[in-house]
Amino acid sequence: MPPMLWLLLNFAAPALGFYFSISCPSGKQCQQALLSGNDILLYCNSSGAHWYYLFTQGKKGRLASLTNISNMEIMPEGSLLIKDPSPSQTGLYHCWNKNGRQVVQYEIDFQDVSTLHVTHKDLGQRPLQNETLHLGSKELIFTRWEPWQDCNRCKEPGERKRLGYCYIQEPLEEAMPCWLYLGEVLVWSSRLRPELQVEACHVQCTNNTQLRVDYVIFDNFRLDEETEFVWLDCPLGSMYRSLNWHANDIPLTWESQLSGRDFTTFLDPSTGGRQQLRVFQPAIYKCFVQQELVAQFNPAASPETLEAQWRENDAQWREARNALQGRADSVLKGLKLVLLVGTVLALLGALLKFMRPSPGKRSKQVLVVK
Repeated sequence: MPPMLWLLLNFAAPALGFYFSISCPSGKQCQQALLSGNDILLYCNSSGAHWYYLFTQGKKGRLASLTNISNMEIMPEGSLLIKDPSPSQTGLYHCWNKNGRQVVQYEIDFQDVSTLHVTHKDLGQRPLQNETLHLGSKELIFTRWEPWQDCNRCKEPGERKRLGYCYIQEPLEEAMPCWLYLGEVLVWSSRLRPELQVEACHVQCTNNTQLRVDYVIFDNFRLDEETEFVWLDCPLGSMYRSLNWHANDIPLTWESQLSGRDFTTFLDPSTGGRQQLRVFQPAIYKCFVQQELVAQFNPAASPETLEAQWRENDAQWREARNALQGRADSVLKGLKLVLLVGTVLALLGALLKFMRPSPGKRSKQVLVVK
């Protein structure tokens, strides 16, 4: 059984976008449990590298070249990008350089995210308990927890989450991720599942951000007429990152959903809340990744809303036109009055001029004596 070696979890930004990556020391063999449905980058620093795989579930096979698997892509620097991995892709991944030498080997267990067990500490909900599996010896099934992720808000009350992976341990042996251990053995147990735990948090804001991206705006999303809901997908959202949704600037919380108080939205546990279900009235949604705004979703106006807006605009236009017409009439009346007054004054002036003798002329006076 191969030893567990250290893994460096970090963010990578290859040409196609931001991906969560894992690293392994050159020349070593690393073992890691991950979740299906969440993109991952297996790091290999060897330009022109060749990747080979061996899936451990199902029929036994041999190492095969990664040439025609639709959700896998070898990046220019040599790393392997796996988009939306499935549990059936649990297995061994080998990176070889151009000279045919192995650079690194990964043993990856993509645990089924659809079976995720979600609990909230502040609601008194408890994680899964350890159990014993009987396959020949008393194997212990337990959860190995990852560190808590960052709080999804700062300066205001928020939440943080941590992932827990299913592990099996034989007596006096090193523990292994469950489906790497089981391989082709078909076992059903409700204990064989990954976990997600959430708790409240309150932290101060810092300028330390790892994303540094501009946010995007998506306009005109609509609710489906039959189902009356719509899925919104947050860019860069992942189970491996802290994430927060707002509806009309009101934060949506796991605590409200898991307590059964909020039925208008649904944070999808299988993606760590990356998707969200809106059931009733549309709203303006914003998603934050690592406390940073990355997307805003604006609802499309319904035909009734558009008609009401048209009527309101038409009424405002008519009112403005009437007001303008009233002002024009007042101005016209004023001009007519001024013209009339001017005409009258001109006539009076002419009359007075006619009746007054011209200067320099004397009137003839007749004196009658009786």
